[in-house]
Amino acid sequence: MPLSDRAIRSAKPKPKPYKISDGEGMFLLVHPNGSKYFRLKYRYAGKERTLALGVFPATTLCDVTDPAGRFSLA
Repeated sequence: MPLSDRAIRSAKPKPKPYKISDGEGMFLLVHPNGSKYFRLKYRYAGKERTLALGVFPATTLCDVTDPAGRFSLA
């Protein structure tokens, strides 16, 4: 299920960090202090890596989603 601006804004902090997945490896990481981070999970040389895309609200959903698939590492 793709992320939406409404889902991101309504994500509430919990006692432990949690992820809201967007599919294709992208997710929003919500920390207990309320901070929200856009991340991209991918594989390189057989190892799983995570790329930091930005911090919400300084970075918006439109900034991290690219129709051309620039961040797709498949």
